[in-house]
Amino acid sequence: MTDLASRDYDMPRQEALNAALHGARAVDGLHHGSVADYLALLKPRVMSLVIFTALVGIVRAPGAVHPVIAFTALLCIAIGAGASGALNMWWDADIDAVMSRTRRRPVPAGRIAPGEALAFGMTLSIGAVLVLGLLVNELSAALLAFTIFFYVVIYTMWLKRWTPQNIVIGGAAGAFPPMVGWAAASGGIGLESVLLFLIIFFWTPPHFWALALYKSGDYERAGVPMLPVVAGPSETRRQILLYTLVLVPLAMSPFFLGMAGLGYGIVSGIAGAGMLLLAARVYRRREGSPAEKAARQLFGFSIIYLFLLFAVLLVEAVVPFGSGL
Repeated sequence: MTDLASRDYDMPRQEALNAALHGARAVDGLHHGSVADYLALLKPRVMSLVIFTALVGIVRAPGAVHPVIAFTALLCIAIGAGASGALNMWWDADIDAVMSRTRRRPVPAGRIAPGEALAFGMTLSIGAVLVLGLLVNELSAALLAFTIFFYVVIYTMWLKRWTPQNIVIGGAAGAFPPMVGWAAASGGIGLESVLLFLIIFFWTPPHFWALALYKSGDYERAGVPMLPVVAGPSETRRQILLYTLVLVPLAMSPFFLGMAGLGYGIVSGIAGAGMLLLAARVYRRREGSPAEKAARQLFGFSIIYLFLLFAVLLVEAVVPFGSGL
């Protein structure tokens, strides 16, 4: 692990960054990227997941919240998430440029200069936190600020390039939105919001490691010490299965603890069985196209799995079906 993590990737990274800088500077000074490019900086797919899980935190929180306050909180959380994405692309422009999955992003492609991405992300970050604190409450603003800091500084600048546990620890950043939403609606942090955090936290490693299994070449070229690159595919498959074995009962616990209704219990049980089946398939299929297909299937289904869990929680909160909340 140490040897690979400490290998000298500075030269290709610097060359890639120089290429991005050169491309960005070649753009006419009056045109610094299209609206679509700036939207891409916000990582809209990731933002949509953040908005959805934060919304569940808001509607599941105890007490009533004014619709305007709820909308303001959701908007600030969404902008904060987008700002984190922009800052991530600013810092990761070098490694994005050498990965096939990310090399067409606005900064490495030269459509937006790194400094512009930095200014865009910082402006949105500060604005989102200030508005959330002034118009909603200080606790939710503090949690949002910490989430942005954790994702940009702890994960992007530190963990991602230095340890194969980057996804495990860094996954906390993606798990905070329902807690921020809960705090915005209730002014506190309840046990239920912590459980929502834990579900996303333990979902993140098998989700991203499945992707890393069939994109390991990209990560190796970029010098990112993802688990398949450092510990090998076999250990990654074992870790995917272990985390899934923890995730599935954890995801069912809201029903057993009386926090969710029968509908959630049924959906989480059936979907959890699907997760376990696919994780076991990834563990067993280790060579060739069957192994890659199994990893891709797990990656795709894991997104559906998390969506189903939070969708049912959302429906039960709006139209209660025997929910304990």
